[in-house]
Amino acid sequence: MYNNGYAQSYSFQLEQEVVHVFMNETGTISVEYQFTFLNDKWASPIDYVDIGIPNNHFQLSNISASINNQPITDIQYSPYVKPGVALGLSGRAIQPGETGVVYVQILDIEKVFYVDSQDKTYASLVFSPTWFGKEYINGTTNLTVNFHFPPGVHPDQPKWHNAPSGFISEPITGFGQNNRIVYTWNNPNAYGFESYVFGASFPQEYIPASSIVKESIWDQIGKALDPILPCLFPCGFTIIIGIFSILGYRNSQRRKLQYLPPKIAIQGQGIKRGLTAIEAAILLEQPLDKVLTAILFSVIKKGAATVLSQNPLKLKISDPIPDDLRQYEQKFIDAFKNTKPAAQKKLLQDMIVDLVKSVSTKMKGFSRKETINYYQNIVNKAWAQVEAEETPDIRLKLFDENMEWTMMDRDYTDRTRKVFEGKTIYAPLWWHRYNPNFNPLQTNQKSPSTLPTLTTGKTALPHLPGADFAANVVQGVQNFSGGIIGNLSEFTSQVTNKTNPIPASTSRGSYRSGGGGGCACACACAGCACACAGGGR
Repeated sequence: MYNNGYAQSYSFQLEQEVVHVFMNETGTISVEYQFTFLNDKWASPIDYVDIGIPNNHFQLSNISASINNQPITDIQYSPYVKPGVALGLSGRAIQPGETGVVYVQILDIEKVFYVDSQDKTYASLVFSPTWFGKEYINGTTNLTVNFHFPPGVHPDQPKWHNAPSGFISEPITGFGQNNRIVYTWNNPNAYGFESYVFGASFPQEYIPASSIVKESIWDQIGKALDPILPCLFPCGFTIIIGIFSILGYRNSQRRKLQYLPPKIAIQGQGIKRGLTAIEAAILLEQPLDKVLTAILFSVIKKGAATVLSQNPLKLKISDPIPDDLRQYEQKFIDAFKNTKPAAQKKLLQDMIVDLVKSVSTKMKGFSRKETINYYQNIVNKAWAQVEAEETPDIRLKLFDENMEWTMMDRDYTDRTRKVFEGKTIYAPLWWHRYNPNFNPLQTNQKSPSTLPTLTTGKTALPHLPGADFAANVVQGVQNFSGGIIGNLSEFTSQVTNKTNPIPASTSRGSYRSGGGGGCACACACAGCACACAGGGR
């Protein structure tokens, strides 16, 4: 039995959480957790750890665990986290003031793949790592989540879903064991009591068709109601209103990232040329944290601002401001003149709203489909030029010139790391305005005896490791997502409410919704394998 009163004295830090989700070729997933707990000095010993599991389709015999590399033998169904398991640490409880590393492996969880709502040939997985009660945990957590795709999936086949707040919008792509594709998300300042939802999709051909849950809960409700709806009227009317209200909510969630108004999709003729990279990013409906980061680089390269701090992002505005700023760049600068976070966020939203409206106006009479293909081709050509060049400094020059365009590629993060990995490059002339830790007077920031300088006329440009350059560039998006705009979906929905509002309903009715326990997922891409709240008792 568990003593709830005793559990209230739990208080700990979750210093690190590393999660591996293996998508097996059998159509199941296996999940590995590694938690690093630091128990508070005044708290009770941590003698149990509860772990949420996506659903009830698992076997206790497929679960193994350890504490500080010593096996845990007390593994049972959790009375607090359902579905979930409780790990009894018994004689190896984490004592006050001590650190303990808990490892858990859960093999072959079934019924976790769904049909992707955007592409019926793809399977979708949405997963939320287990989290802990807010009343028990304090401090931040270095959270890393790894999705390992089934064997054989090619690098250009998987798709990621929208990342949660605080995580870079595009995962880092790499290769794991047996050359399997791996997506990695990391946030060194996550919260162990938050539910962070990650998702990805891949072609269904890599797992058995029988393992994919093809019917959503809404389909099942519809089938169940069909034979009895006549008997339910008039009370059936209330049920229908409730169902469609919920469906409307799910549709509104999907609309949050669709910030262009529907009228722009009305078929026109020809291609709208002359859009800037930022305007093209709006047309392509790129994640807004990426759009804002592209604007940041633009104003820095024009000498309009200097980064004082990258995380949190703080800018020093140039005086005088250059004359060649575009309207959205000027409004971006104006937003950062305000030091209050809430006001700054609101000004950035207003700037995006104006930008969306401007692009919508420019697209009148033109074909959206043809124009999107045109600018996507520009993005592809920009990357082709960069990747084809063998000389590192010329490669950087091409990347620098087309930076706002290369950022529009969905594999921007991974491609940026790859093209500069293991290379030594000269620092762009604007680099000291972006990286506050960079001193352009030094030949090299780390090992001046090994890296040369590039001399152009009378100017000697310092070199730096390409990996450092790439990591700092990529970090810009994460800094925006976590430190400025907060929750990307919420930030975007504030824009969408003005640029692509939900049509007003002509129907009338009311319904009530109540809260409750258990595990519920509202997954944006038709996959639902979210783990429930866990541990901390």
